[in-house]
Amino acid sequence: MINLRTQGEMDTIAHAGSIIGRCHAELSKLIVPGVSTGEVDTFVEEFIVGHDGAVPAFKGLYGFPGSACISVNEEVVHGIPDTQRVLTEGDVVSVDIGVRLDGWYSDSARTFAVGPISPEARALLDVTSRALDAAMEVSVPGKHVGDIGAAVIKTCEGTSYGIIRELVGHGVGRELHEEPQVPNYGSPGHGPMLREGMVLAIEPMLSAGTPRIKTLDDGWTVITADRSLSAHFEHTVGITLDGPRILTLAEDTVGAGHPGADTP
Repeated sequence: MINLRTQGEMDTIAHAGSIIGRCHAELSKLIVPGVSTGEVDTFVEEFIVGHDGAVPAFKGLYGFPGSACISVNEEVVHGIPDTQRVLTEGDVVSVDIGVRLDGWYSDSARTFAVGPISPEARALLDVTSRALDAAMEVSVPGKHVGDIGAAVIKTCEGTSYGIIRELVGHGVGRELHEEPQVPNYGSPGHGPMLREGMVLAIEPMLSAGTPRIKTLDDGWTVITADRSLSAHFEHTVGITLDGPRILTLAEDTVGAGHPGADTP
């Protein structure tokens, strides 16, 4: 069942989301060569619980051990934080964060450059970020879930990047993962219709090579099958009559209107 949320419920999701947005802003200063993914995870947990009532949504979820999914280079999603995994110059690292606040969830991911990165890596991050912007732009009442995936495909036209199809976005609300699924591919006018009150986690994931993926022996970390570089950007977005309302911005959107797509 696809749930529709009231403005007040979206406001609470936006409060949770603003914690993630501010955390990502701080991580842009913390993520440098020499920092371990375990240190990043500790910072994320402390940042979240420093806000009254907020808890890391991922910690313990389905048995996941960390407060954030921290995925480096060929790791697409669900990377397990590790104090022995030290970031080096030229790496790219996706930090996927969920927050639960007052019984409501919010979810957002951003891929960071670790120091200077190659032009090829920068281009991959830029296209993935633009794919998210394009997908959010079409997230309005009357469009369909297929329009979101079609926007990702259109953004990738003319590139050799692989769109990860086995991993999808999802509804967000009382549960972290709700209906509908939001694939990063599709055709305009297909799939569930977008209606006022829907809240979706939209999350393009691209690889510099194959779109095929596999899971490591730890049971969590998903990597590109050819170990090519990957990138992941995500926002939680509310569908409103005034346009897409991004609920995971650093500034709380409650009372601030409904901003357009930003560049993560």
